[in-house]
Amino acid sequence: MRYLPYAERTPDGQYRELLRRVLDEGVRVPTRQGPAALTLMQQTMRFDLANGFPLITERSLGSFWRKPIGELCAFINGATTLEELAEYGCDWWGAWATEAKTSKRGLAPGELGPGSYGGAFHSFPSLEQPEGFDQFRHLVEQIRELPGDRTHFVSPWIPQYLVRGTGKTPKATIAPCHGWVHVRVLDGRLHLHMFQRSGDLPIGVPSNMVQYAALLLMLEHLTGHEASTFYHTISDAHIYEDQADAVRVLLDREPRRLPTVGLTDVGMKIDDIHDFRGDHFDVTDYDPHPSMPGIPVSS
Repeated sequence: MRYLPYAERTPDGQYRELLRRVLDEGVRVPTRQGPAALTLMQQTMRFDLANGFPLITERSLGSFWRKPIGELCAFINGATTLEELAEYGCDWWGAWATEAKTSKRGLAPGELGPGSYGGAFHSFPSLEQPEGFDQFRHLVEQIRELPGDRTHFVSPWIPQYLVRGTGKTPKATIAPCHGWVHVRVLDGRLHLHMFQRSGDLPIGVPSNMVQYAALLLMLEHLTGHEASTFYHTISDAHIYEDQADAVRVLLDREPRRLPTVGLTDVGMKIDDIHDFRGDHFDVTDYDPHPSMPGIPVSS
């Protein structure tokens, strides 16, 4: 990845402006989570990685920023239980794998289900492959072999496992919110568009920005095509009403330059996408505003 020198980068306010837009223009809707949410549809941010890695500066993510990368690595490797996620440093999924949630879906406590991210990414149901189809292995292979193709695509959605309604039992404790990935190689450079069904802007989205920009760096390393641009589209972008006061504090903070994120020396030796971990990434030039107790780094 060829970053501009830090002093030559333009401060990036896209995330802050998205918060402002949803707070000012969002439609108030009821939610299952309790508080109503202010919601806007189809919001997109575009990050030229030469101008910095999309690790937000409106508040500090401290050392937590590697954990979302570890989570994505867990999903790429097929993690579908709390025990498996813990092996990658993910300790925030407990509320989604309680006995109350799992028993309704015929799952054991601690299981997220075969319709969760790990099941879809690593073991997508396939008649031809009883063990399931590994989407990310295929993604890397296809980019290497057919870089100009328009079909470099990954989906977290297994429809038959995510049905809802009378007499229907989903096989996931939460429907995937992010992870529809389309990669294009244009003029020899990688462009990655991540579509997100649902995005909690103050808490979840900053982690998703990090995860999929890091994926772009992984693909750069594994395919030899230089990382260019990360596009992040959120179909349902929302701020819960009990987050609004904290968001207003963020809106008073001026945008800052985005930092430099790259692979460590160990990360540079990896040749299989399944071998990446969060600690294979390092950051420099990170100068965020202070963290905010009112907005935790994870949900």
